[in-house]
Amino acid sequence: MTGKVIWHMTMSLDGFIGDRDDSVDWMTLGDGGPSGLGAEVIATTGAFLCGGKRIDKVGESRPYGGAWTGPVLVYTRKDPATNPIPEFTYVSGDIRSVVAGGLEAAAGKNLVVTGGTVPRLSLDAGLVDEIVLHIVPVLLGEGIRFYESPGVSPTRLQVLRAEGMNYRFEVIR
Repeated sequence: MTGKVIWHMTMSLDGFIGDRDDSVDWMTLGDGGPSGLGAEVIATTGAFLCGGKRIDKVGESRPYGGAWTGPVLVYTRKDPATNPIPEFTYVSGDIRSVVAGGLEAAAGKNLVVTGGTVPRLSLDAGLVDEIVLHIVPVLLGEGIRFYESPGVSPTRLQVLRAEGMNYRFEVIR
């Protein structure tokens, strides 16, 4: 069995994943705990793929506050051999081969992609199966957009599940 590629993200009501300083401290302004949908994502995740910018912001912190353990892959333009955090695996190259390696590391479970660049590249390459989105009721006004990819065709989504301000979408291909 092969897992899915899940874009898992928390976003402000006005569409930002980071504030003007690329901070995510505002994410704690939500309801205070993981939703059932969030817990489901954590339970079905076999590997986690993000960009180096996320690691620069959160350092050695494990995804999901340590509630999940497994391989963490960091997509970088730098030489992966520099590997500043030995617990994580630094990868580079074409996003298709990076995601394929992530699915292999997930060992039949899902690969979560998160951040700004990695999910966008994965979606634009047709690799994302689902998007799980948590919306925090805060307006940031500016910052890092959830998705911005000028010149691409619209991506159709189908709502699979809605739970409060938490959504699971299927990417329609």
